[in-house]
Amino acid sequence: MSGRQKFENDILTLMSKLTVEANEPEEKQLNRLKDWLLKLHKENVVKINHSVMELVCAKYLVQREYQVQLEYPLNEILTCDLFAVKGLGNLIIEIETGFIPPENALAPLTYTSARLASKIIRYSSFAGKFALGVPPHYILPFPPVLAKPPRNRTDQEILRIKKLVDCYYQKPPVTMEEIRNARIQEIYIIDVDRLKIQEIDPEAYLKRAMQKGINFEYMPPDTQEQ
Repeated sequence: MSGRQKFENDILTLMSKLTVEANEPEEKQLNRLKDWLLKLHKENVVKINHSVMELVCAKYLVQREYQVQLEYPLNEILTCDLFAVKGLGNLIIEIETGFIPPENALAPLTYTSARLASKIIRYSSFAGKFALGVPPHYILPFPPVLAKPPRNRTDQEILRIKKLVDCYYQKPPVTMEEIRNARIQEIYIIDVDRLKIQEIDPEAYLKRAMQKGINFEYMPPDTQEQ
């Protein structure tokens, strides 16, 4: 079986589960999203682990009367994973599977912390509400300061975030003002096995992880404060 056939089979198998109790408008919207992912896969744009999480999350949002689009362009640079609209408000969700590029194998948590910070800073400016989606087995090491209300961030905290992000992402670089105003409002824990979604407040998410001894403060060695 080719990679394309495997992708299509997995997506169709998942769709058969997602549409069991869906009403006609929900099923129609999910099928539209499924067809879009199949098209993108033929163009080598999407991967299966990412796509199934998008569909499970989309079903959750569709049931809550959102109109959902996947792999939605925000500008000439950024494309978000899920763009959902309800009434006058919009929600953007970025999916994180935990993949680490080989070139960052020696600093996986530092790199991931920078990547998540960059996403929160860049994408939240387009969102009425911004969230990260994550599988249950993966803990997101994003900088805790970004879970704070913007008014509670110090200049020193903002500068630390800029130094972290600038080590990996400078096209274009994030600005101090963008960091100051960025915000993540929700974490979506996406259980593909059970087709379940759990929403959790970012501060509660970080607190729960820290209670297990997990440290979220990662900085490249040459930028760490003395």
